[in-house]
Amino acid sequence: MTRMLIFAGLGNPGAKYAGNRHNIGFMALDRIAEDHGFGPWKSRFQGQASEGRLGSEKLLLLKPETFMNLSGQSVGEAMRFYKLTPADVIVFHDELDLAPGKIRVKQGGGHAGHNGLRSIHQHIGPDYARVRLGIGHPGRKELVAQYVLHDFARADQDWLDDLMRGISDGAKSLAAGDNSKFLNAVALRVAPPRSSKSTPKPPPGTPTPQAEESPAEDSRTPMQKLMDKFR
Repeated sequence: MTRMLIFAGLGNPGAKYAGNRHNIGFMALDRIAEDHGFGPWKSRFQGQASEGRLGSEKLLLLKPETFMNLSGQSVGEAMRFYKLTPADVIVFHDELDLAPGKIRVKQGGGHAGHNGLRSIHQHIGPDYARVRLGIGHPGRKELVAQYVLHDFARADQDWLDDLMRGISDGAKSLAAGDNSKFLNAVALRVAPPRSSKSTPKPPPGTPTPQAEESPAEDSRTPMQKLMDKFR
């Protein structure tokens, strides 16, 4: 029998927050829905929901519209409606403790002070899976709120797009429970093998091959050459 899974992305609703670092979970779900032909987004479970399939798995993509701090209300309602367990729920969320573009998959555990996860803990307990999406840390605790509620910088767009593409590439593997294959798909986008890229720049001071193959023309006069020999 085909089971249902819930991929829940965390964020805040509305255009004002759409580009925020805190909304990277919404961004991941939008990419999966678009690339894998999911149905239209509909208002359900106090959020926006879209149904579709990834391989043999039937999925509900869920973006809670309760605001981050009450995300658990939406996730809990959807889980109970489909008679699922926390093991059938995978939550995509921003992670301050990972460098930008890094990604980890974690099963169960604490909420580490993340308000969205804290709310989900309250409604369904800790035994769900998380896809932790690195956004980096501003350096000081008092700067965190402003940092997560600020849009990604223009300089972040390249790695962010690679990360979203990788998540979409590996989504079927994640749904099938193959976390290693999922993470590998992301790595191929975020850090592709060198051979598929242009030649990396050598460290400063490294002579270029051209310089080695075609030495500069000797502009010394015959007299200077002779004198240099005896130096």
